[in-house]
Amino acid sequence: MAKLFKILASLLALALLAVALLAWWLLHWDEMPPPQLPGVVESGRLEHEGRQREWLSYVPEGLAERPALVLLLHGSMGSGAQMRSGSFYAFDQLAEQEGFIAVYPSGFEDHWNDCRAGAIYSANALDVDDVGFLRVLVTTLVSLYGADPERIYAAGISNGGQMAFRLGLEAPELVRGIGAIAANLPVEDNFDCARSGKPVATMIINGTGDPVNPYQGGVVELFGDSTRGEVLSAGESVAYWAQLGGYSGAGEVREWPERDPDDGTSVRSELWHGVGLPPVQLVTVEGGGHNIPHPDYAAPRILGRPSHEFNTAEVLWAFFQSID
Repeated sequence: MAKLFKILASLLALALLAVALLAWWLLHWDEMPPPQLPGVVESGRLEHEGRQREWLSYVPEGLAERPALVLLLHGSMGSGAQMRSGSFYAFDQLAEQEGFIAVYPSGFEDHWNDCRAGAIYSANALDVDDVGFLRVLVTTLVSLYGADPERIYAAGISNGGQMAFRLGLEAPELVRGIGAIAANLPVEDNFDCARSGKPVATMIINGTGDPVNPYQGGVVELFGDSTRGEVLSAGESVAYWAQLGGYSGAGEVREWPERDPDDGTSVRSELWHGVGLPPVQLVTVEGGGHNIPHPDYAAPRILGRPSHEFNTAEVLWAFFQSID
């Protein structure tokens, strides 16, 4: 009997070890220490709708004379600081190289009030005016840094990508281009935004293996919470922006060269571009999950397979720079 107990105890210990290793594998985050850059990280606060709203910004040492502003919008349960570290400081590093200002605003109580009618977090339930907040923030930073109001860009992941969509839909005069990572437009029954009907340059970066935002469309589900409702497919989402931009038919398809043959992902893109028209592009990460691709660092695998095929900051900035 004692021998049996020892065997059972050993098996239990092995099972617990296996669970612990699996949990580590799923939840492990490649944390990157803040890089030693010559620029300055600044924080700010303003009042909007009677609420204190906050942001961080990275101002490079080699700031351009009339710098661009890039608004970088975090996902659900995030913050400006989390977006900065969760994108592996890649936007800070690129801002130092290119002379733009990387801005990391924080949503209301860790969320943005995006266009998904079904969402129940407080920013949505209270109908927080995040478009108004970001408009005031841009005005403030343009005045503070002498930024170029014609070169304001916005990009975000998940809930932040949905917020970038909202800016493109409701305030296309504010942003010259938008980028959405791990986000598809809501279906009509789940759509709660005004449409200006005006085109805006748009890049969408989505993974086919995303367990939260389904690439082929359907219900968005985050750890069992499906209240964010249904979204279109990635193809339908990019088609909306392409048609709004004046394009018809398919875009130019390109397979990207493989950078990491061992990460289990590959990349292709479809691009619409024309003289006098805003570019629109879908970047598909085959096998990729709900995360920000980076060549050296990875988000937790519980959100799907991370991709090392490209640097998201560089891809977004190159797209923004391609806008006529």
